[in-house]
Amino acid sequence: MEKEDFIFIQDQIGYNFQNTDLLQQAFIRRSYSKEYGGEDNEVLEFIGDKVLDLIVVKLLTEKYGCFIGDYEDFNPNEEFDEFVCSKNEAELTELKKKLVQKKTLAERIDVLNLSDYLIMGNSDIQNNINEEISVKEDLFEAIIGAVALDSDWDMEELQDVVQIMLDPDSYFKEDMDVNYVELIQEWTLKRYGMLPRYHFEKAYPAALLTNLATISTPYNGNPELKHTCLLKLGKLDKIFRSFGTSKNEARKAVCALAYQVLERNNMLLSIRDEIPNPNINDAISQLEILARRGYFSIPYYEFEQKYDTEGNPVWNCVCHITDISKHFCAKSSSKKSAKKQAAYQMLKYTLDNKTEAKIERIGEKSSALSYSGITLTTLAEVQKKNRNFFPVNQ
Repeated sequence: MEKEDFIFIQDQIGYNFQNTDLLQQAFIRRSYSKEYGGEDNEVLEFIGDKVLDLIVVKLLTEKYGCFIGDYEDFNPNEEFDEFVCSKNEAELTELKKKLVQKKTLAERIDVLNLSDYLIMGNSDIQNNINEEISVKEDLFEAIIGAVALDSDWDMEELQDVVQIMLDPDSYFKEDMDVNYVELIQEWTLKRYGMLPRYHFEKAYPAALLTNLATISTPYNGNPELKHTCLLKLGKLDKIFRSFGTSKNEARKAVCALAYQVLERNNMLLSIRDEIPNPNINDAISQLEILARRGYFSIPYYEFEQKYDTEGNPVWNCVCHITDISKHFCAKSSSKKSAKKQAAYQMLKYTLDNKTEAKIERIGEKSSALSYSGITLTTLAEVQKKNRNFFPVNQ
């Protein structure tokens, strides 16, 4: 691998290796080591698989559980300090399965744009092995395994890397918090055809104090804000910076900050840009996409089954969206078809009429971040300081 490759991969996963040979090993397939010697990534896959399971279980229990002793009204004289969880064992198992399944890990490798860096033997190259889901899954796990060894099993580092690589928030569909990381990624891909670039720093390095993008509230040495994240969006000649208690929280904060700037400068994509090909077959999911991106609340459907004069079933479906006054009805001999038709009518209506900015809760979430404004700098100013983590062509 070249120096630029190491920089890109480490920025994508949010971890800087002390031993970059270990990072390279995570990308080496057995086919390559058989032809040229050296070690491959298979043991790293094994390690990463087990670490991933542990970290995902930890994330799920932190998200959905707590100790009774954490409640303000806890009375130690009358109650046991037990662990309680809003999800039962079966629900947690399903969530874990969804987060660590092959498809999910392969999708995340695609999002991070890492499979092109695989080091393969001739047979793998000829067969385009790097496009296979199982190979991408193996790579994901091997990277986690390499981080585990390089960090000497540092749980904080491992959790940060898993959260950044996996982005579990995007898979918790019942949560309606705005996922700014996802929004910023989609905006950058659609506008520039490339991924956003991140760079993470531990704590608050003095080298970043001058002439770099910053939030208007100055960094005040809060010991809990241990991480800095810098963000560049495609060819936009601006750098964004924010802080967090973890790398993942810093990344969320900087994406929220960047989103505010785009919104303030009328640079967000319109609702029509979000759905380039509205159609009846995908209308249900397309409506949900718009809801998840904050244009309106989640659609819901009401069904009624009747029968025609010949005794055949007729399904009536009504599509509602709480913050839209209109509703749309459709009838069909199948429940699914009726739902698609009702959703498509609602989709056409929203695309034609929902021209205002995303609903108010975006602003409410933004104001809760306590960032009242920002100062921006140009990419050229960053490069003058010889910081090479944002190459000119990225």
